[in-house]
Amino acid sequence: MNPGPDVTDDGRSRLQETESSLKAVFARGLEGDHNAYRCFLQALAQNLRAFLKRRIPAYRDDVEDLVQEILLAVHNARHTYRPDEPLTAWLHAIARYKLMDFFRSRARREAMHDPIDDHLDLLSAVDDEPLEARRDITKLLEALPDHQRLPIVYMKLNGFSVKETARITGLSESAVKVGVHRGLKALAARLRGV
Repeated sequence: MNPGPDVTDDGRSRLQETESSLKAVFARGLEGDHNAYRCFLQALAQNLRAFLKRRIPAYRDDVEDLVQEILLAVHNARHTYRPDEPLTAWLHAIARYKLMDFFRSRARREAMHDPIDDHLDLLSAVDDEPLEARRDITKLLEALPDHQRLPIVYMKLNGFSVKETARITGLSESAVKVGVHRGLKALAARLRGV
């Protein structure tokens, strides 16, 4: 994969050798040589294992799964490789993205398992916001006349249909619709301070 800044001449020549051999079998594989493609994937898997064991030593159990994910990504993206580009740079980019996905996924999973340090804090407060909101709505609705307030209560707060609301309130269906419309308009004006 990526050599890094402190690679010796011997390491550089080994990387060039790896690049050449991988590129050759990869190219033959793209041309339809199934054995060459299998050799490419096997060699890549070995390189990926070594790369990942150095990069994520704390997650050795996840290395093989990550190798398989990268191999699959390489296989699925093989049509995007440009032969005039270095193969190892293209492979490194794919491996790096999969590694970033791994860390993001791992961070999300670990965040879900954060211990609750102070279990007493869990029960120390109650969220009474819904109760306060209901009290505020009730107070606002009290200012409306019945022919506006009741349709809003039955339809908007209790989920009844126009027909059901008309039957319960004794208003006509059109009066229910008008009552809801005018009542909501009056409430909006009141909230704006008009």
